[in-house]
Amino acid sequence: MGIYNVLIFCIHIFSVTRPPDASSNFDMAFGLHWEDKINPQLKNSFLPGRTVLKLPAVPHPRIEQNISFANIPGTDRKLLCDIWQPPSTVIPSGLAFIYLHGSAWYFLDKDLGTRPFFSHLTAQGHVIIDVAYRLAPETDMMGMVNDVKRAIVWMKENSGRYGVNPERIVVGGGSAGGHLALMAAYTINDLQFTPIELEGKDTSVCAVISLYGPTDLEPMYYHTNQHLTTRSIPGRQKKTTPIQMPAWIIKKMGKEYYRLGMNKNAVTFAPLLGGHPDECPETYALFSPVTHVHLNCPPTLLIHGEQDLMAPVKTTRSLYNRLVEKKNKTVMHILPQTDHAFDLQLPKISPSAHNAIFDAERFLAMMV
Repeated sequence: MGIYNVLIFCIHIFSVTRPPDASSNFDMAFGLHWEDKINPQLKNSFLPGRTVLKLPAVPHPRIEQNISFANIPGTDRKLLCDIWQPPSTVIPSGLAFIYLHGSAWYFLDKDLGTRPFFSHLTAQGHVIIDVAYRLAPETDMMGMVNDVKRAIVWMKENSGRYGVNPERIVVGGGSAGGHLALMAAYTINDLQFTPIELEGKDTSVCAVISLYGPTDLEPMYYHTNQHLTTRSIPGRQKKTTPIQMPAWIIKKMGKEYYRLGMNKNAVTFAPLLGGHPDECPETYALFSPVTHVHLNCPPTLLIHGEQDLMAPVKTTRSLYNRLVEKKNKTVMHILPQTDHAFDLQLPKISPSAHNAIFDAERFLAMMV
């Protein structure tokens, strides 16, 4: 059995550390000699390959926590972020990466499982802005997209303070954060998605990265069986008892359970979007990134697990195809044998996380 276990393990490692398919890789997006365009200084700090035993040790970044980047008009609500700056011994790249955490649009917070990733990128000279955008039920999806644009404008207006080129700002995120990043990146000139106080200001980004972000909300609704779990079925009484976390988990998490919003029961589209797809299809389409693809979308990196149980991988493929049809520079990497949120699980030693970082660091370097 030991030999078979080792064989299965090796097959898994080989699968999850494969490069993107030739039809959707960096060569297709940036040309055969794209690596020649990367600053040698950045190359020196890259992962040597897609397969490494663990992330290399790097100098400690400079971190400022809970920096206010916006006030919601008419309220005293402040939006906060953490700023990760390169170590003092590292030459700044001039690039800023605005990161949006996964949330299912309802819970969690910044600074959750991303420190190894951020430390690796700051060691390459990049500045990271880890954003705590508002969540439901405090706001709706429009409010969340607005918060992302507030972060973009704030970074542009404060770029000199952090050694950032305002034309070299990338937005990205995981899961719901990836969805919001795509929405913000593809709706630059759409006033419908622009907060009133930002009208006339530059909300553009030079690129966008989505890690397993939903790209079409109606297919996700059915992929996650919300048509079975969130509405009454004829002849069957709908279960109304809230689902409770086991007491031991609540006790183990302590105050974090409530800070991260884990006590919220609603994590479905219907209350967030005002109904089910058959009731408001236009709303599901409006908040789907695939709807907003146009000829001038910024360069896009899409990374997704083949076995994602939350966000259907087929919709990421559809987004990729539409972007390429419009002649937009796009890289797509579908990781075999990989589920949702893979990059947050033991990222220092996870082969799939390393593979994603390998792509992300090179994609960001192309934007410098």
